[in-house]
Amino acid sequence: MTLFSTLMGQQKLLPIIQADTVTQGVEIAKAMSAAGIDLVEVVLRTEASLDVIKAIKKELPSLKVGAGTIINADILQQAIDAGSDFIITPAISPSLLTHLANCKVPVVPGVSNTADILLAIEFGYSEVKLFPASLSGGAPFLKAMGSVFKGISFCPTGGVNQDNQHEFLALNNVFAVGGTWVANPEWVANAQWSKITDACKAALNS
Repeated sequence: MTLFSTLMGQQKLLPIIQADTVTQGVEIAKAMSAAGIDLVEVVLRTEASLDVIKAIKKELPSLKVGAGTIINADILQQAIDAGSDFIITPAISPSLLTHLANCKVPVVPGVSNTADILLAIEFGYSEVKLFPASLSGGAPFLKAMGSVFKGISFCPTGGVNQDNQHEFLALNNVFAVGGTWVANPEWVANAQWSKITDACKAALNS
């Protein structure tokens, strides 16, 4: 199984797309791609989300597109059927991890505490997402985890932004940071796509 970090390559930012319409989703993806982004996560929080994944893959075939907010087997199957290149969950349970075990694409399970991390390890994962990062101890928590769970890498998401991403990326056990700050809802609502491109460039170059 390919590791998610391998799929990401040198990209240290996991930009998150939340769109109310397919058009919005495609425009956000185009704006991110214009900044040099090769991989994006579409969170399944709106009715249009699955169609957004399909549309982005059609419009931007070179862009890797994954699905986030996977919380059960039904949503997982829908995400796979939509063509998701990877799967990300906000949380885990033994049941969900059992379903994820059969996934043919990279999976990043979401954890928020030491028990979650251990459970993910028991199911064979070495890369996990800390969510919500800012409410789950942030960078100090991840620094502490480095000596307890050796060989486990994190992608903190939730409360990460342009100002604090460096705190996380400076840690040896963080392979990337995820965030919505590069696609401010106000920019999306006002079709200010160039601002998304600029924010992504700033994040990639900082």
